[in-house]
Amino acid sequence: MVDNRRLSLSLKTLQSAKHRGDLHPALDELCARYGLSHMTFLVVCSGGRSGLYPDYCTTYPGKWTEIYVNKRYFDIDPVIDVIRWGFLPVDWSSLDRRSAQAYRLFKEARSYDIGPHGLTIPIRGSKGERCLFSVSSNLPKRDWSRLRTSSIHELQILSHYLHETTLSASGLREVGRYRTLSRRETQCLQLLATGRISKQIAADLGISENAVKLYLRSARIKLNAATSYQAVAKASFLELIKF
Repeated sequence: MVDNRRLSLSLKTLQSAKHRGDLHPALDELCARYGLSHMTFLVVCSGGRSGLYPDYCTTYPGKWTEIYVNKRYFDIDPVIDVIRWGFLPVDWSSLDRRSAQAYRLFKEARSYDIGPHGLTIPIRGSKGERCLFSVSSNLPKRDWSRLRTSSIHELQILSHYLHETTLSASGLREVGRYRTLSRRETQCLQLLATGRISKQIAADLGISENAVKLYLRSARIKLNAATSYQAVAKASFLELIKF
């Protein structure tokens, strides 16, 4: 179940991050709101512009970030491979940590209080950008499982909104022009953002489920979004829908 108030407050937090320096405190605020240890947004590929990798914003301790960059852990971190898996979130428990290098990396990360549990969401932008949004937790396994289940829908929306915010604040993205959404497209995105699925949206609006899917598809096309979550985030970023 989506906590609409929490999601609305979180989107407002990101909306207020107009400059690169605003991103770190914004992530700190989101961590506190969701009960997470850390958040990281990483630009793996900036869509053809060179010299920008790695570009990131993180709440990790500065010492760990320095070690991670200097030792080029980007090259061996299995979390980075998530970008090749598609659009779905990946729990760190499913990552292959069997290599000695990966084992040492996660062991060293825990010594800096990064947390044994985590979730990474891949984001593919319309300009060829490839980004990762990761959250980590020090909660016991059972508590982490409950937190992940209760917040994963919101985190997916936030990951795409953060994608737009980060690239805009970093000067890597100019806000483009988008075709105007129809009333039905807006309604479908609005309801999807609250956690409703196509069948439920159809019942709410008194239309067929196929019609809902068509409206969501046309909204994605108009917003140049690869997924419905990305469409929701873009629509919110452009203030086309409200929470």
